Amino acid sequence: MTVPRFFALVPAAGIGERSGAGMPKQYVEIAGRPMLAHTLAALAAVPRLVQTLVVLSPADDRFEAALPGCSAWVARVGGASRADSVLGGLADLRRRGATDDDWVLVHDAARCLLQPSWVDALIDACEHDAVGGLLAQPIADTLKAGSADGRVTATVDRRDKWAAQTPQMFRLGLVEQALSAMGAAATDEASAVEALGLAPQLVRASMANFKVTWPEDFALAAHLLVVR
Repeated sequence: MTVPRFFALVPAAGIGERSGAGMPKQYVEIAGRPMLAHTLAALAAVPRLVQTLVVLSPADDRFEAALPGCSAWVARVGGASRADSVLGGLADLRRRGATDDDWVLVHDAARCLLQPSWVDALIDACEHDAVGGLLAQPIADTLKAGSADGRVTATVDRRDKWAAQTPQMFRLGLVEQALSAMGAAATDEASAVEALGLAPQLVRASMANFKVTWPEDFALAAHLLVVR
């Protein structure tokens, strides 16, 4: 019987419009290195990961200069949506020998404070699970629903709410089927798997595993990278 392997897949084909950086945010320097370099270094420090595949835009001409000597696999197969990019990456993993039963951990390039211990905790929790799972954080803040003009329309019960993070870990065949069925409407891999009627595991992670999105996030990420 073939033992399933673990691969990481990092979609990095976006342009980072919300960041205000004027360039794809994965290449913005944080604490002296491009954001993407921090992300890939964390994944490279997880011994059980066979390899990490970075999915870039076909028009990306920055990667090799920004991350010289990077040992990750690269595929310029990124699409218009996250789902398109991940599906392109899954197809590339297949071309490199990955099979339906291998695990794929999809991780946001912009979650650059990732720590290897969090990835190990996810693998430990999910490697014998029938579905898979994701890192997530229980929501502590009071949640408000808002209108288009910026007014509160309701207070939302937070008692069973979690903020989804990444990596999100599913078998290649399952996540490929799920994303193919849901398409661009899938905001993450777990939502596509849920649409198949399955229930991924929630594996508690740290608030520090936040996604660098807004201009102020870059300064916070830089501070945390320096002091940890």
